[in-house]
Amino acid sequence: EIELMRVSWLLVSKTLAEVATIIRPGISTWVIVQIAEQFIRDNGATPSFKGYGNPAFPFACCMSVNDAVVHGFPTKTALKDGDIVSVDVGTYINGFHGDSAYTFAVGAITPEVKQLLKVTKESLYKGIEKATHGNRTGDIGYAVQHHTEREHGYGVVRELVGHGVGRHLHEDPQVPNYGKRGTGAKLKDGMVIAIEPMINLGTKDVYHDKDGWTIRTEDGKPAAHFEHTVCIQKGGKADILSSFKEIEVNERTNINLCSDY
Repeated sequence: EIELMRVSWLLVSKTLAEVATIIRPGISTWVIVQIAEQFIRDNGATPSFKGYGNPAFPFACCMSVNDAVVHGFPTKTALKDGDIVSVDVGTYINGFHGDSAYTFAVGAITPEVKQLLKVTKESLYKGIEKATHGNRTGDIGYAVQHHTEREHGYGVVRELVGHGVGRHLHEDPQVPNYGKRGTGAKLKDGMVIAIEPMINLGTKDVYHDKDGWTIRTEDGKPAAHFEHTVCIQKGGKADILSSFKEIEVNERTNINLCSDY
């Protein structure tokens, strides 16, 4: 089953890598989502997010710009130099869902936003280090929170968490980005979880936009979101099922993106 699941996660990664080739100032997130959805369908999968929830999410991908933390709707507004865009993608193929997210920086961004992206991505891997058989979800949350909130003063969103994933897009256990070591659900061999730090430059507080889905920072400052899905393994490190490798290659070769963080 893990190998069947890996197909879905690698397709998510390839979709994000495709997005990395086209993001630039002047393109709209609306256009990006149309291209991403076609890419997913051309590869024999369906978008996990489209039609999900109640009310149903109407798009194939979440496109969260600047102060939008997650679940952002694509718009026809052109991206501009200095924007950051968190792209969250889900695919369904072979009976399993894949889920991953990446925050892209359009053109030149401020040093403080660059640092936010760097620290948020670092915290993802610090969380993954604690995703081992016998540990608990609180160990993951503590690692993420310590690096982002305690060491760098960022806001860790409390209302949004990682989750189990597989035949359903959202499964148990919940995987918060905050917590105490030794608490929470116990991690077991074969368990598949999405770890996804959602970190605000300013306050941890957020609110729902009027569209009913988009979640924004209360103070209007930007937020970053990076997500990997991993499989817990007995006696070793977690197997990272998604991949940033191709995304990062394309990010570096796209002159319209900032990748030196």
